[in-house]
Amino acid sequence: MKIKGKKKILNTNFVLFLLGRMISDIGNSVQMMIMPLYIIDAGGSAATIGLFSFLSLLPALIIYPFAGVIGDRMNRKMIMVVTDLISAGVILALGLFSYWGFMRISLLLIVQAVISLLNGLFEPATRGMLPQLVDKEELTQSNSTVASMRSISILLGPVIGTVLYANFGITIVFLINGISFLLSGASEMMIQYVHVKRQRTEGMKGIVNDLLEGIQFIMKNKIIRNMCYFFLVIYFVLQPIFSVILPLFFKTNLQYSDTQYGYLQTIIILGALLGSVVVGAWFGKEGQITKPFTIGSGILLGTMLMFSILLFPKSLAALGNDTILYLVLLAGVLSLFSFANIFISVPMQTYIQSETPDEYMSRVFSLVSMISRGGMPLGALVYGIVLEWVEMHWTVLMAVLLMIVICNVFISLLIKDYKMQRSY
Repeated sequence: MKIKGKKKILNTNFVLFLLGRMISDIGNSVQMMIMPLYIIDAGGSAATIGLFSFLSLLPALIIYPFAGVIGDRMNRKMIMVVTDLISAGVILALGLFSYWGFMRISLLLIVQAVISLLNGLFEPATRGMLPQLVDKEELTQSNSTVASMRSISILLGPVIGTVLYANFGITIVFLINGISFLLSGASEMMIQYVHVKRQRTEGMKGIVNDLLEGIQFIMKNKIIRNMCYFFLVIYFVLQPIFSVILPLFFKTNLQYSDTQYGYLQTIIILGALLGSVVVGAWFGKEGQITKPFTIGSGILLGTMLMFSILLFPKSLAALGNDTILYLVLLAGVLSLFSFANIFISVPMQTYIQSETPDEYMSRVFSLVSMISRGGMPLGALVYGIVLEWVEMHWTVLMAVLLMIVICNVFISLLIKDYKMQRSY
């Protein structure tokens, strides 16, 4: 809980919060970046990568509503610590199986489903806890800082991951990730946080009532409700481009090394890091959402169109599928994409935090995440299946054209609703 009164020069709780997230994000990004490459090396196909991505997301989405209720009823700090420690144990066990030579793609898929479930419990508690650690007027800046630290973590992941995987194999990747979760849990234990117990109806009736309250809150706020619908569609369309299209295209159509794939991922995350810094500096004190969203959407659509062009065989023939020029162009376009994504996501997250009372916070974030990310696992499966029949460049081009329509409709609704809300 925030301590009111004289403002501290250093918010120790927020620093520990950032440190815990950054450590686990580094380990997780090391593993998640390598998994598509490992699956392909182990004999998997586009459909296998799509299934892995599907299982990385679906269990979290299923548990999200209940995780929100738990996050509003129980100690959010303890939820974070316990889920991190269990994740550490599961991943370290996977490392032992790999070391003993028992590693199978089927085992990897099962473990990934368990990790996704734990992440589904962790995320709503984390989102609900942050507004209690910083002042309301600092939310945009704090969310920008969290996004920056996450970007740095994910930035380090591809570099570390490719070096470890290329030189030592998959076992060391699991070991590093497991240790990172242990260190993250230790950092979170030191956060000074006071859990405020509230009167709740016990049993299944109480759980259902809590969920209904969260749903009613979202449905009454037109902006939050439309955000859910918007992100439901764009996650369905865009997320599989990074989890399915990019690794498959890199492995099958380009002639670069795994290390160069790591460099590409690093540059992509640099775009997100730059975006989070710019959003924090530009909009940190405004609380504005329409302007950064419009800017981000414009950049997003432009870069996705350029990405689809780079996938066409004529582009590969003209630029070369093994040249530095092509790699630089691809990295530049994808880094702008991640830059644009931050311009959209950070102001939206800040708006939800500022408009939601603390007693609803975890439920609202869990429901928003469940609805908005609901398209991700299905999108991964659909892309995996479609790519068996339709070439990559046509698939991505159709996705871009769909996004142009979606973004224009949502921007019109957002500006209208935001002006109406501020006029009251």
